[in-house]
Amino acid sequence: MKPADFKRWRKAMGISQKDAAHALGIKRRVVQYYEKGERDGKKVDIPLYIALACYALQQGVTGYDGTKAKTASVGAGNAEAVESD
Repeated sequence: MKPADFKRWRKAMGISQKDAAHALGIKRRVVQYYEKGERDGKKVDIPLYIALACYALQQGVTGYDGTKAKTASVGAGNAEAVESD
């Protein structure tokens, strides 16, 4: 995932950098690094697990307990999570 793709994902989800950070379990500043593609002049790569988490969130997955995914509607994140079979 490239920085422009990451930013496009966040905007398509309709969420702020703060909300994206919370959803991904990272700090808001890291979201900014990923969107810019650098930190202090050095290239920052977006890890595969972040790209996969972005995809999962885009698909409505909000959690996984090893057997079942918890899902919610895509977007602002104020929908109640439900278990999916």
